[in-house]
Amino acid sequence: MEQIKRNILLNPGPSTTTDTVKYAQVVPDICPREKEFGGLMKGLREDLVKIVHGDLDKYTSVLFCGSGTINIDVCINSLLPEGKKILVVDNGAYSTRAVEVCQYYGLPHIDLKFPVDEQPDLAVVEQTLKDNPDIGLVHTTHNETGTGILNPIREIGALAHKYNAIFTVDTTSTYAMRPINIEEDNIDFCMASAQKGLMSFTGLSFVVGNKAIIEESKNFPRRSYYCNLYLQYEFFEKTGEMHFTPPVQTIYATIQALKEYWKEGEVAKWARHTRVFNAINAGLDELGFKQVIKPELRAGLVSSAIYPDDPNWDFEKVHDYCFERGFTIYPGKISTTNTFRLCALGAIDEDDINDFFVVFKAALDEFGVTTPVTYK
Repeated sequence: MEQIKRNILLNPGPSTTTDTVKYAQVVPDICPREKEFGGLMKGLREDLVKIVHGDLDKYTSVLFCGSGTINIDVCINSLLPEGKKILVVDNGAYSTRAVEVCQYYGLPHIDLKFPVDEQPDLAVVEQTLKDNPDIGLVHTTHNETGTGILNPIREIGALAHKYNAIFTVDTTSTYAMRPINIEEDNIDFCMASAQKGLMSFTGLSFVVGNKAIIEESKNFPRRSYYCNLYLQYEFFEKTGEMHFTPPVQTIYATIQALKEYWKEGEVAKWARHTRVFNAINAGLDELGFKQVIKPELRAGLVSSAIYPDDPNWDFEKVHDYCFERGFTIYPGKISTTNTFRLCALGAIDEDDINDFFVVFKAALDEFGVTTPVTYK
């Protein structure tokens, strides 16, 4: 097998992949309606539930063709009962995206905003649920990828259930990385895409969740055709196939990625991501970069560094210098602060981060940025 040039992606997905996952896409052409292909998807769907320690009698996974945002759309539009409203616990760009989905569908909702550098105040969340007995769905994000803050989903889920609401969590950037237990974490539905923690490719997204609630949702108002959770689930149950054309090659790659996930193991994989994250933070600290999120609130996957106050700092120039040498860094996603992000995703380890900081330091020297960097 020919080795493919290896780029180290420090953006928040798609992530660096192994050559074995890349080559898994090179297969004989097959019609996705063949029984052989349907059989592959059955095993894939079960594995996706097992990653979050779900009981296969209680939980299932439903696959969609699209990027991670399709999952937010699916859960928001499919799981809101008639006459109920949505509570979005919002402290970042990806929970704000769920609010935008509510707005586009014209769904009644509360955008419960908190500062992007702080965890939600659980007392305020509870008071909101108490004051609004018509809340039928609570949604939040596990790791806000725009900043790297970790949200207390287990506690928010307990509150949602105390007030009889369905709890959906955007776990796009934690699934198959930071360990999740769907039952213990009080999650009814979580979600991700193949190109993130599974270290596969874009085009395949999935919702993992409670079968009984999906069955119940067939009686909820229908707000989308392509993105209806029950419609897609029912088609899988009847035929073993996706309702619409699946991303065939991505599914083959993801099956290989799952084999590699099980071989590495949940504990060892999370330990590796933690090594990478610690190496990123050590490198930023050494260069004097400040971060948006306090250490104790970080999810362990995204470091969000603040631009230094140096007239020679130019993110685009630094990005291009690193990119030409095989390392990708990524702009931030906070409207009020100029930041860039380094992420601990993908098939990388701490040696890759040490190599990156050699290049990154060289870029700062090249463009005359003073190190350690300074802030006014």
